[in-house]
Amino acid sequence: MPFLRFKGFAKQDIEPISQILIEEFSKNAEVAQEKVKLELLQVEQLTNSPLSVEIMMFPREQRQHDAIASAVHGILKKQGFLHVHIFFILLSPTLYYKEGLPLQVGTAK
Repeated sequence: MPFLRFKGFAKQDIEPISQILIEEFSKNAEVAQEKVKLELLQVEQLTNSPLSVEIMMFPREQRQHDAIASAVHGILKKQGFLHVHIFFILLSPTLYYKEGLPLQVGTAK
């Protein structure tokens, strides 16, 4: 974890740039490269949907989110993908479970 999930792309579009995506994400999010997961989502479009990258991760400072989005955009732009939507799905450590246990225990009210 974290996950970078590509929608609307072909495998041959993402595979050649996967290492640079991992390196740049890792640097900007301050997370080990081996924790970064890339996924290619196969979706059936019912309407005209844009290419997109959804980034599922725990919250960081705004400057880090901005740097991550800028880096991903720059890498994709160099590959000819100019109009990609990039968005974050922020996860909560108290609602993320491994082996049935939350990564972080929340405070009781």
